[in-house]
Amino acid sequence: MRWLRRGPRRDGDDAPRDPEFAYFSQREAALFRGRVRETFAELGLEVTVYADHVVDDKGRRFGLGNLAAVCHQDRRGPRVWPGMIERHIGLVVRAMDGPSALDTLPPEQIRAQLYPRVVSGDGIDAGAFGYARTVAPGLYEVLALDLPESVMMLTDEALERLGDHAQLRDRALRNLRGLPVEEHETVRDADGMCFEVILGDSFYTASRVLDLDGVVQRVTGVPLGEHGALVALPFRHQLAFHPIRDTSIIPALGAMASFAASGYEDVPGAISPYVFWWRGGTLTQLSEHDEECGELRIVVGDDFHELLERLIAQGPDRR
Repeated sequence: MRWLRRGPRRDGDDAPRDPEFAYFSQREAALFRGRVRETFAELGLEVTVYADHVVDDKGRRFGLGNLAAVCHQDRRGPRVWPGMIERHIGLVVRAMDGPSALDTLPPEQIRAQLYPRVVSGDGIDAGAFGYARTVAPGLYEVLALDLPESVMMLTDEALERLGDHAQLRDRALRNLRGLPVEEHETVRDADGMCFEVILGDSFYTASRVLDLDGVVQRVTGVPLGEHGALVALPFRHQLAFHPIRDTSIIPALGAMASFAASGYEDVPGAISPYVFWWRGGTLTQLSEHDEECGELRIVVGDDFHELLERLIAQGPDRR
């Protein structure tokens, strides 16, 4: 006879939900935040706990969104949360209390570990990242220093110490282009709809939209054409694309819009729930969430509408 050890189960959807992290019940959220406070206390830090962050007695703010999403995603349930929370907070505190990598690493090593990172505007302080480049509405490109246990997103102050921003960004982009493609999948259905997805543990997988020409060439063996591609980057470990060459764009657009919206929910490192038109390095948003009816809808401008008309007039799919 086998004995199965069961951990605490997750509450059902009918349980009252937490206002900030709706994937938690109120009980689960209280359990999560209580364990966060206890873990900080065990490390000698008294914190004030708010809905989505904590603040210690030195005024330092620690966000809880990514950690909450990581706990939620783990199918083993609340029994494993204490260990996950302890590891995460331990890394954060060590990074905050230890000497800065900017002070200890040689300049060339810093440059070798620089990467551009596309992030949601919700995840950065605009006052500290004034240099951030707008990639699309609500999305920004910042520079990050890749470290063994963490990723340090570099503020205006940090960049002043490192040198010319344009040169640093050029080096970061070269580093990004040198990363391997960890995994590649083709998503398709019985009707012929398809799009490509690259996945990986790298925190910069989605940010490879900044090098989409190179990624598409590497994955498909064919360069992007003049019309560009549909892209989606729901969270940091995933990038989807569909090169625009014919009317296969029409089913791909709807499928990728759904893919982005579902992939964005309740994940650490969430970036965008929308699909975009990439053309010459510029991203134009093509989907949005209708607040009134609560549904996803496709919204296209004149340029994209004209492109669709040309592709339809071009004739049957040419693949």
